[in-house]
Amino acid sequence: LFSASTMSINQLFEFAGNHALLSSALITVLLLIAANEIFRVLRGGQRISPAEAVRLINHENALVVDVRPAAEFKRGHILGAISAPYASFDEHLTKLRKHAERPLVLCCALGSTSAQAGLRLRKEGFAAVHPLTGGLNAWQGANLPVTTK
Repeated sequence: LFSASTMSINQLFEFAGNHALLSSALITVLLLIAANEIFRVLRGGQRISPAEAVRLINHENALVVDVRPAAEFKRGHILGAISAPYASFDEHLTKLRKHAERPLVLCCALGSTSAQAGLRLRKEGFAAVHPLTGGLNAWQGANLPVTTK
C-alpha cells in the first residue's frame, strides 16, 4: 500500500495511461456533474431546501411565490405566500416586479413547475430566484406550517 501523498504526478499520468477507459469514465462523470449543476442554476435559479427557504424568509425578507393553481393555493400554502399560478404567470409579472429587489422563493407542489417559473423570472431580469426543492410536499414533509388564510 502507498498513500496518496507519496503518489507523484508522473504516477498519476502513468495510471491514467494504463487505464484509459477508467480515466475517461471518471472525467466524463465529473464533467456531467458540473454541467448538470451549471444548467440547474441557469435554468431557474439555485434550488433550495425548506430549511434554506426558512432562513431566506426570516433573515433576508424573501417573498414566497406559490405558482400552483389558485384552488390548490386556497387548500393550503406557506404563510405570507402570494399566489401567482403558472398557467396565468404573465398576468402576475407586474405584481412580482414590485418585489424585484427581494429574494423570491418559488413554490409549487413538487418542485418542477417552480423551476420553470424561475427560468421565466430570470429571463425577465429577476436575479434572486430560488425554486423550492420538492415544493410544498417537501415543506410539509419537513413539518413546516401551512395556512389556508
